[in-house]
Amino acid sequence: MTRLQTAFDAIDQANAADPNLDAQGSPQALLYGQRMSAEQQALYPDAPDALRIACRGQHVERWTLPRDAYPMDRAGYLAWRTEQGRRHAARVAGIMRDAGYGADDTAHAEKMLTKQGIKRDADVQALEDVACFTFIRWYLGPFADGREPAELLRIVEKTARKMSDPARAIALREFDIPEPFAAAFRA
Repeated sequence: MTRLQTAFDAIDQANAADPNLDAQGSPQALLYGQRMSAEQQALYPDAPDALRIACRGQHVERWTLPRDAYPMDRAGYLAWRTEQGRRHAARVAGIMRDAGYGADDTAHAEKMLTKQGIKRDADVQALEDVACFTFIRWYLGPFADGREPAELLRIVEKTARKMSDPARAIALREFDIPEPFAAAFRA
């Protein structure tokens, strides 16, 4: 077995313990990691192992720190998200070390998972592009239910701003994005 597969298996094993199940009874974190890997493979098929592993482990064991452990306001959300990134980075780095990866690869994955260098580091940006594609393909529809159009437009605009120019262009070709939402991807 390769180091990459060993790391994927460890992440999947951790995420299989997610008590939150989707409609088909699959652990949500496990499914999210697998969807992230599929999007990464489609967008960045030649990605280095550190990026592949960061994509698979972006939300590793996310359920262990529930959102309501922090104040339910914007500051609380940002603090929760920052702590989640730190926790995911530390957990993935440990998995990578156990799989035989060295300090440079583990540090690079940690940098990606804590979003250090977004818009400046190609791999950090690639992870963000993959996360945005995963959100658009799998989670935006259910997320949109019951939201006001103006609120949904702001969310789509924020998502598009996080993406690289090439990823936005691919999104316009790949997804049937109606106006005025599509305008956010052309900006």
